[in-house]
Amino acid sequence: MAIPPPPSISPKEMNLLRAVCSMAWSDGELSSEELELMLSEFSNLFAEDEEEKQHLRDELRDYASQNIPLEELIPKVEGDEDRELVLKLGYMVIRASRRHPDELLINPDERAAYRKLVDLLGLPEETAAKIERLTDEETNQDDVVHSLTAELGRFLTARQTIDRKKRSE
Repeated sequence: MAIPPPPSISPKEMNLLRAVCSMAWSDGELSSEELELMLSEFSNLFAEDEEEKQHLRDELRDYASQNIPLEELIPKVEGDEDRELVLKLGYMVIRASRRHPDELLINPDERAAYRKLVDLLGLPEETAAKIERLTDEETNQDDVVHSLTAELGRFLTARQTIDRKKRSE
């Protein structure tokens, strides 16, 4: 499979999305419904009109369909705030993948991938436990993709505000 051209979002945003997609693939499956919902929500964050949103969904679909190892992605995530966001989004994704009510909330493959993510991010265990607890309190199991994109949207808005302040100084 040829590598698609880079999407029209920043490399930093792309690294965040790729890390989330990698966690979504951790159980070996990403359903087309999950993928389309994630792409729709993410394109709403980064595009203005319907034509731009569709174009971005198409661009991101190529990237989301690639199962890139966390070992390649995590070194590109810089700063504690970004690392904590990746952990939170990764945790949200694995909590959302239960296919039926009798299945474990987080299956063994996802738990192993999550432990690997915590280790690669190099965050203290107390930080990981706090993020998990707060995420459990904040996130509705049935609406996790919307929660994911809302969290990512809050982060990006705050980041843009900080970047604008730095440029004006």
